[in-house]
This record gives sequence, C-alpha cells and structure tokens, in this order.
Amino acid sequence: MSREIVKQRKFIQLAFILLILLFTGMYVSLTHGEFTMTISDVIRTLIGIDQNREHQLVIFEFRLPRVIIALFVGLGLGIAGAVIQALTRNELADPGILGINAGAGVAVVIYMYAVSRMDVSNELLSTFSMPFFGLIGGTITALFIYGFSWTHGRLDSNRLLLVGIAAGSGLGAISLYISLKMNPQDFEAATMWMTGTIWNANWNKIISILPWFCFLLPIMFLRASHLDLFYLGEDTAKNVGVSTEREKSIWLLGSVGLISACVSVSGSIGFIGLLSPHIARSLVGLHHRKVLAVSGLIGMVLVTFGDFIAKTVFSPVELPVGVVIAIIGIPYFIYLLKKKLNK
Repeated sequence: MSREIVKQRKFIQLAFILLILLFTGMYVSLTHGEFTMTISDVIRTLIGIDQNREHQLVIFEFRLPRVIIALFVGLGLGIAGAVIQALTRNELADPGILGINAGAGVAVVIYMYAVSRMDVSNELLSTFSMPFFGLIGGTITALFIYGFSWTHGRLDSNRLLLVGIAAGSGLGAISLYISLKMNPQDFEAATMWMTGTIWNANWNKIISILPWFCFLLPIMFLRASHLDLFYLGEDTAKNVGVSTEREKSIWLLGSVGLISACVSVSGSIGFIGLLSPHIARSLVGLHHRKVLAVSGLIGMVLVTFGDFIAKTVFSPVELPVGVVIAIIGIPYFIYLLKKKLNK
C-alpha cells in the first residue's frame, strides 16, 4: 500500500473522529439545559412531527440557533488562525492574541454605540451591517500590526507578537471606554459581548454571516496550496512564480473577513485560532488543504463544547464561552511560548 493512500486513510479516520465529537457536542447542547429533552423529542421537533409549542420554542428559538452560531464561529476562527499562522510562520499567532479580534470588536462597539444613539429600529439591517464594520476595524488593525512588525525587509515574528498584544490591549481599553458611554442596558450587552458570548444567538445573526462563509471559504480552500509555500518561506513562493504581495492581500482580507463575521455575532473569543491550527498541524502535517479542514473542525468542536460548559456548569448563571475557552487556551499559550523560547 502506497504512503499517500495510508495518509489519506488516516486523514479520513481523523475527520470521522472529529465529526463524532462534533455531533456529540451538538447532541448534548440540544438535549441538555434548564429544560431537558430526549433525542427523540429533538428529532421529532426538528422534522415537524412534535407539535409541542414548548419543545419548538426551546429548539428553534434558543438552542438550535446557538449551536449553529457556535459551529460557524469555531469554523471561521479555526481557519483564520491557520491562515495567519501560515502567513506569519509563527505558531503563536492568533487573531485574538494579535489584536485583530480587538480591532474588529472596537469597530463593532462603535457601531453599537452609534445605533443606540440614533435609535435604529431595523434589527435585521443593523445585524447585517455589523460584519462590515468589523471588517473595516479588523483590516486596519491587521495592516497596522503587519506594518510595525516589518523590519529589515522581513516580518519579525517576535515583534509581530509584541505589537499585536499591545494593539489588542489598547483597542480593548477603547472598547471598554466607549461601552461606558452607553446606557446601562446596552452597556451590559456590550460587556457580555466583549468577553465572547453567543447566548443571544438568533436566526438573523446566522443569515448575516452566512454569505461571508459561502463566499470566502471556497476561495481559501481552492488556493490552499499557496499557503504550503508561504509556510516554507516567502522566497520559496516567489521562486515558483507566486505573486506574494497579491496572495498575502487575498489571504489577509479573507481571514479578517471571517474573523469580522465571527466577532459580529459572538464577540471576541480568543485562543480558538491558536489551539485549532496547532493541533491540526500536529495531526496532519503541513498540507494546508487538510490543515484548514481539520483546524475548522477542531474549532467547531471546541466552541460547541465550550458553549455547553458555559451554559450548564454554573446554571442558572451563565459564563461567557470566551472565558471557558481562555481557561483552556492560556495554559496552552504559555506552554507554546516556553517551547519557542527554549529553541
């Protein structure tokens, strides 16, 4: 049996295991909570056989939108993290740590503040507009960090990390300052949102981010082979005729677009873009078409289980899912940082 066939079988087995974990997370999220349902109740409600109004309300208004948002956020942040790590060739790079989440977040907070001042009543229009503001804020932040991390004709990974952490801290302070100007109700919502939460998921939010994923993901997977070259070094990409500046712009805008869409519906959830790609590369190597797929699946599993833990562990009090992910992510980041410094 050839080596490629063995690798392909291992990849299929890995994807199957991750899908089992994902469906397990979806199962516990849909059946468990303040109101417990059996899997039979859930299936009958989903296919329209069960006409119990209480079951329909719990599934279609609360739990199912929340699960779908968790899947999209995990998928988007996992893939965006893999892209940023490949472009920067830095395994510590993460949209949250580098401040890109904070950049998208501060733009969305400004938008929320402006909408609250203008008393805009069209919720659907407001929800659709948020990812665009996030894209603007995230792109400006990414360009700022990228520009300040460029030295002697190359991207300095250590400077990238330091500039990103500084930018993230500063932008987080700006977001907090703006939120303090809001009325108490909007301030509470903004504070919960900044810590990373999907408790108020609804179908409008799902509709607002769906076009971003449908447009950006196919482009990323079709061009994934270019990331293999970038991870080996920019000179390698140039030597095979890749227009590196053009490719970097496409990848940067694509990843920031995904991040902005995720931030607009879940707030700033950090460490998914750090954990998922690192675990994916350790499992499938450096073939980025596989890395993107596995990283996205791992991100979906992490956010789905993280949200389930957030809403059940201290029930009826609910933790933001961003706090749960941070409890896992911070020790892992320290481990990676220590490993990098010891090289």
